[in-house]
Amino acid sequence: MPKLTLNNFALIFFISAELSYYLLIAQTGIVESFASDIYAIAPLPIGGVVGSIIIYFWKITNEKKIFLFLTVQLLLSFFYPNFNNLMLFILGISVGALAPLLINELKKATFIDLGFALAISYSVGTALFNYEATQRGEIAIILTLVTIVSTFFLPEKKIISNNQEYSLFVMVLWIFLDSSLFETLSRDVNISIWRDGYSIEIVIFHIIGVITALNYKVEKNQNELIVVTLFALSYLFYFIQEAFILSLIYPFVISYYNVLILKSILQKDLKTISIYMVFIGWTASGLGLFVALENLILFVPLLFLFSLITIIIKQTSNTKEIHYA
Repeated sequence: MPKLTLNNFALIFFISAELSYYLLIAQTGIVESFASDIYAIAPLPIGGVVGSIIIYFWKITNEKKIFLFLTVQLLLSFFYPNFNNLMLFILGISVGALAPLLINELKKATFIDLGFALAISYSVGTALFNYEATQRGEIAIILTLVTIVSTFFLPEKKIISNNQEYSLFVMVLWIFLDSSLFETLSRDVNISIWRDGYSIEIVIFHIIGVITALNYKVEKNQNELIVVTLFALSYLFYFIQEAFILSLIYPFVISYYNVLILKSILQKDLKTISIYMVFIGWTASGLGLFVALENLILFVPLLFLFSLITIIIKQTSNTKEIHYA
């Protein structure tokens, strides 16, 4: 087992704190503070797309980019949640730019670092999810300060290993399925696993999902089938209002597929990561939010049939190639 150094701990806190900020502030806090008004919060995702695109073309070191955008994030956090359109747009640029930079820093991480970082972020996000959205200003400041301090101790060596690579379409599909269910579930007054006393189960199965994805090698097509099947079960238990089982399966699949995505895009350069984040970080999640706000969740299961057919065709094609080889 590799020894954890100060640099490893810094990287772990850097990743976990910024991921927690994205979940608690950018993804849920601002949306709830603006009463889920998709037009009012529109400057945030627009800024996110702009930030993800411009970050590659700005010719200064990644270290300076990270520090600059974290400073912007910190300054804006003092005004949370009283943002005007310009503030939302600038915060979107900051968060959008930091996302590919954070993933690029993950190239320096071991699987142990990644596991700890995700486990901490999921635990913090779950523990603080029920905290009043409009009162998360101090949380935003603390998380950003932790991230900034961590940047001074990040490791320099890059650790890149060969991993399975998933298509952009598959990753967009997974995040869309997740976002649609998450945004719908978090607004449902009849069943909300985060507000119904299942926090411990959620944290435990988040961690189990991370450990499983990091330690068990499964073929690419099988992984795609596993993720789609687990999402199908998550939707099923949401529709039949079975909160306890949902609190086990849904956190597991969230952690499982996120590890697969991270391991896949870590092989890309910063430019490609930036482009990917436009689709998987903003477009897919934005569409999921739209589904939730427009109450279109009942139509999402049609994607499972399409996904299943696609996976079967791919597996059949691969089997034929092996047979003829």
